[in-house]
Order: sequence, then structure tokens, then C-alpha cells
Amino acid sequence: MAIQLQQAISVGSYLVKQRLSGRKKFPLVLMLEPLFRCNLACTGCGKIQHPVEILKQNLTPEQCFAAVEECGAPVVSIPGGEPLLHPQIDEIVRGLVARKKFVYLCTNGILLEKSLAKFQPSPYLTFSVHLDGMREWHDKCVDRKGIFDTAVNAIKAAKAKGFRVTTNTTIFEGANVEEMQRFFDFLSRDLKIDGMMISPGYSYDWAPDQDHFLQREQTKALFRELLAPFKAGKRSWVFNHNPLFLDFLTGDKDYECTPWGSPSYSVLGWQKPCYLLNEGHYKTFRELIDNTDWSQYGRKSGNPQCADCMVHCGYEPTAAVDAMQPSNIGRSIGAVFGG
Repeated sequence: MAIQLQQAISVGSYLVKQRLSGRKKFPLVLMLEPLFRCNLACTGCGKIQHPVEILKQNLTPEQCFAAVEECGAPVVSIPGGEPLLHPQIDEIVRGLVARKKFVYLCTNGILLEKSLAKFQPSPYLTFSVHLDGMREWHDKCVDRKGIFDTAVNAIKAAKAKGFRVTTNTTIFEGANVEEMQRFFDFLSRDLKIDGMMISPGYSYDWAPDQDHFLQREQTKALFRELLAPFKAGKRSWVFNHNPLFLDFLTGDKDYECTPWGSPSYSVLGWQKPCYLLNEGHYKTFRELIDNTDWSQYGRKSGNPQCADCMVHCGYEPTAAVDAMQPSNIGRSIGAVFGG
């Protein structure tokens, strides 16, 4: 399956409940960041630019559980930093699984294989491994040789133990289309991962490397070419996306951002929109929802920081809501079964 059935049903039920309750602003995915420190220093990452005193801090399991309960989103993504550096990450994951949240533990793969014994396979747990391409390109993106092989070996080990594994790929300016297509073949056919997540590289101020991000029209042109064999039925790639989000990336859908769809909670509190910007924090989720001027975010807002953004944290929630329209339900069901 592309998007597992249990998750699709749970998220669909959640969306229906929000609509019936009349809620206009509700989260779909909580970005839970229990720490910012990492064992890599990727040039496209801004999270590790925090001061040392911040990088040393961890959220406690109790803080994580309280944030999840306060937010209420059915899906919890655990990025970082590198979450497997957290000394209590297994306790955090167990607590979230017990609450029947769909957990995506995002990792660069360095510590994954040696950490597998800490976890139990579950339909509620997915390891999302960061891979930006084949060996040479990925190791260049993360600025360290050997990381691709380490991550691939970890994926194989996790799959052998019965874990659900997806990949998370950021596609930057300069990516070779044919090589990326071979990469997708490798992930789907050879590694047999449970789904690929893809997103265009977005230029935000924290990132040290500002030269390799995509602008909006560049993104559409690149993804049209990249996904053409898949849309034509010539490649059997497995995506962990609603197909409507892929339509958005190729320019076949014109969506506005849903900036409240993927709130972020970290050692600093509830981050003001959006996940990739640095505009401060609130103490509570309710303050985030009630005190934010949401009209200042999204492409139509005129905010220059939003003009070229097409990343999944803002637009996947929009696609999820659109998927509930009667005309789109058939395609969404097809995505669950890899169609």
C-alpha cells in the first residue's frame, strides 16, 4: 500500500469530525521536535543554527505527551535535529503509539540500525529516512561521505525486522531528473520502501546555503518532468502522499497554504508560523491558533517569505481537505491501494 489503510481511515474520520464541528482551523500533523541537535551539518538545514545552550536541551516525554494531547492531530512527525540522539526517544514513541497516533520518526539513518532494538513494529510507527538521491548526490547534500550506504543498510535492517519505512527527499535546484527517477526506481523496486515523501527545497533565512533552492515556477517545471513517467503509468513508484499534493507540485492544482495544518512544538514552545520561519513562539497551542494573524501567511498574503514556498508542511494539509470533496474521493482511495 502507498498510504496505509488504517491511517487513511483515521485521518479521514478526523477530517469529517472537524468539518461537522464547524472548526475552520485545525492541525493535521504535529511536528514534534524533541531536540534540535544533530550528528550531521547539512548546508540546507537551519535547525542546527540554534545557540549551543538550545542545542543541548531535550523535551521530556511528559512535555511531548502534553503537546500531543493539547494539539489533537492524528499524525505526529518527529523531526529534529536527529531524534535518535534523544536519550528517551523510545519512551516517547511508545507513549505516542499507545495513544494511537501515527508516528513518523524522521532520521538520517546513522543511528537507526543500532537503535532498532529499542522499538517494536507497529502500524502506528514509521521510520522516515532522509535520502536526497543516490550515493554521490545524497552524500553531497549532507556534506559527508558514506551516509547513503549507512542509511540504506539501516532501511534494509528495519524492513527485515518488520518495521514500516518511508523516505523523505528534498529536491534542490540542480537535481538531475533522470538520476532522480532512477533513485525512485531504487527505492520502490530494490528497497521496497512503504512510501516516498518528496518536497522542493525552500529558501528560508536560517539555511546557510541559499544558492540551491527552488522558486515556484522552477518547482512546477522540475516536478512535471520528474513525475511524468509516474503520471503516464510507466513507473510504479510508491508515494506517501495524497495524489492531489503531487498534482500541486506539477502545477495541475493551484492550492493556497494551510499554515495551521502542521504546527511545530519544540523546546522553545509552539512555533509561530510557519515551521521554516523564525518569528518566535507561543506558550500554548490555543495561543498559537487564537493570536496569530493568519492572513499574513500563504502565497496570496503578499508575504515575500511565502512567495516561492511549495513544501508539504503547508500544502499537504490543503490537499488532504480537498481530497474529501466528492469529486476527489476516488483518487484518494486509489492512493491507499497504490493506484
